[in-house]
Amino acid sequence: MTRKTLSATASGVVLGGVLFGAVPALADLPTIDIASITQQIKSLAQETGILDVLNAMNTVQNTVSSTMKDINTAIGNTTYGDTNTLLLQGFTQNANYSKAQVGAQQQITDASNTAMARFGRDMRNSEIRDQQTPNVQNCTTIDSGQVVTAAALQGWRTGQTIEAVMDPRGEALPGTPAYYGAGQAMQASGMMHLSRYCSATENEAGLCSGGVTAQQNADQRVSSLFGADNLTDQAGVNAANDFGTNLIQPIVPAALRGDQLTSINGQDAAARRRSYNARMSLARSAINMAIGQQTPGVTLTAQQQAVLTNEGLPVPASGSWLQALSLEVTRRISDVSWAAGLQAMPPASVEREVATELALSNYLALQNYRVTLLNATISAAQLASNEEARFKSTTPMPSPSMAAN
Repeated sequence: MTRKTLSATASGVVLGGVLFGAVPALADLPTIDIASITQQIKSLAQETGILDVLNAMNTVQNTVSSTMKDINTAIGNTTYGDTNTLLLQGFTQNANYSKAQVGAQQQITDASNTAMARFGRDMRNSEIRDQQTPNVQNCTTIDSGQVVTAAALQGWRTGQTIEAVMDPRGEALPGTPAYYGAGQAMQASGMMHLSRYCSATENEAGLCSGGVTAQQNADQRVSSLFGADNLTDQAGVNAANDFGTNLIQPIVPAALRGDQLTSINGQDAAARRRSYNARMSLARSAINMAIGQQTPGVTLTAQQQAVLTNEGLPVPASGSWLQALSLEVTRRISDVSWAAGLQAMPPASVEREVATELALSNYLALQNYRVTLLNATISAAQLASNEEARFKSTTPMPSPSMAAN
């Protein structure tokens, strides 16, 4: 125990002398054998490891001093301040650079966001413009639709006008040739043909007062009615109507008049004549419809005229319902302008074009339905006429006896 206490005391003395610069002993103080004590302390320090700790501490201190010396040497002189000041300024400058970089990145991000927002707005505005602005082809379709509608009205009026003339003729009403007899009806038909459609053969026979006409035998040719979608002029309309007359009821039976109507046989003949007139009027209505639909009555648009020119067809002064409708269908097949416009259409315009074509399909379906009704009526009349001709009584019926009461 005494040895450990002595050793600890000696170690403290040595550490104090080394670290705190102990004052050397004076001559008038009690003399101590420093050499032996020091040797003993070193021996104890080596045994306990204290000396190794002291050596390590000295090594660290020397390394730090050497490093600071190298730093001072690298920095140079202290004209601009000491090392701590320069390091503080450097770190501060780096911090300022970092803050400036953050601010610059914020500005760049803000500018990018603003630019993208403007770009998105412009794109949206373009979409709205494309959706709201009609395409040129849409305008052309609307104009063509107006022509078709107006021509349909003109065609209906033409059919009604022809019917108002042909039905009284077929019924042999007063003022018509058949009212005065079958001979007058036959003579009127022959004179009409020779005045308008006299042929070379008839001219050789001396029947043509003015020679061969430009439309010889046009009243016998189907091309007068279905040669083109447009009858062009009044002469073409007359030729189509006369072809229809030769096709249906060229010679009208004489009218029943006077006693022919009041007698028993006359009443039976009148009933049969009414049935005959109704069937002829029905048959004639199909011809009237075809003529009316091809009668010129409206002015074609510039686009429709351009389609006719591109197809190599003549451009008439006015067009018919069938021609306007045919052009509306044809231009979507062969017209280069429509194909180019379709390729340049935005989606909204394409949807409008599709909707317009669906509307056109519905319009055509309605017209087909009307024709189907007419054909069904004609078929029913044919069936009734055939059955009436085949019907015969199985046995003769006796006349009833009348007894006076």
